[in-house]
Amino acid sequence: MAITIRDVARQLGLSTTTVSRALDGYDDVAEETRATVIQTAAEMGYAPNQAARQLRRKRADAIGYILPAEAPRFSDPFFAEFIAGMGDQAARHGYDLLVSTASPSSKTEQETYARWLHSRKVDGMVLNRMRLQDWRVQFLAQNGFPFVTFERSRDPYEYPSVEVDEQHWFSVLVDHLVSCGHERIAYIGGPDDLKIEADRFAGFTQSMTAHELIIIPELVIHSDLTTEGGYKAATNLLHLDRPPTAIACINDTTAIGVLHASAEFGLAVGRDLAVAGFDGVEGFEHTLPPLTTINQPIYQIACQLVQMLADTLSGNPLSEQHVVIKPVLEIRQSTGGQT
Repeated sequence: MAITIRDVARQLGLSTTTVSRALDGYDDVAEETRATVIQTAAEMGYAPNQAARQLRRKRADAIGYILPAEAPRFSDPFFAEFIAGMGDQAARHGYDLLVSTASPSSKTEQETYARWLHSRKVDGMVLNRMRLQDWRVQFLAQNGFPFVTFERSRDPYEYPSVEVDEQHWFSVLVDHLVSCGHERIAYIGGPDDLKIEADRFAGFTQSMTAHELIIIPELVIHSDLTTEGGYKAATNLLHLDRPPTAIACINDTTAIGVLHASAEFGLAVGRDLAVAGFDGVEGFEHTLPPLTTINQPIYQIACQLVQMLADTLSGNPLSEQHVVIKPVLEIRQSTGGQT
């Protein structure tokens, strides 16, 4: 027969309420009593009824993430690494990670956020791929629902976040291409409403302007952050009468598509054409050739976001509300550098 809270309470001569609140971590129970209850429950083999515990505490013990993509992209290396970081850190704090997917700004996305919030399916949310004006930030902030973000929208709300100075670091990436002798540099970006698109293109513009290089409209293409999108954009660029000698990509996944297209054109990347990405997705140092990129620690960023959310949910003050991560320029063979 399963051991119950009543059995633990009877063993200790305490009320079931005291035992229940001690096991649930309420601070109105003395630390000595709590320790005794926890030890005795473990020795007796007590296993809590998770559903009943959640109902008592009015908590789901879960963190939510709705992957913002047009189609399920769990195999996308960026999202795979990001989700892995969130899941591992959530487990360390005793939270489940609930993951779904929805097309950005779609009715499905809006309905999913509303359903999770109003049903209290999760205790807080992690957001990324932020939009310039982001309805998710507005909705969660206005409803007083806890959330953290990777990158920040331009909405006038305060919330915990982790970010990279996207504009500065993309300009560093383009500076590197210029230092390799390139002047006819193309840019393959993403959807216009994304914050990373605005910031990274601003970095591209900043560097090109600083080096007194002309931004040629036909060498600027907006894509969808996917390998297929990068392949199609690169094919268009390489079919030009005067193709670029270097391509700066908004993310690594786009750059992989460019590498595929370049191979079909018979180009030796790193010699005939320079290709660079942004994100530092794990494993992309083993592409052919290895990819030059701005390496931001995606897994660690995801862990830090969940840590910030867990602290917020526990009422612990954050040492920093807005954390800025400094990435690293990894120079590899795709731009003529060393492996």
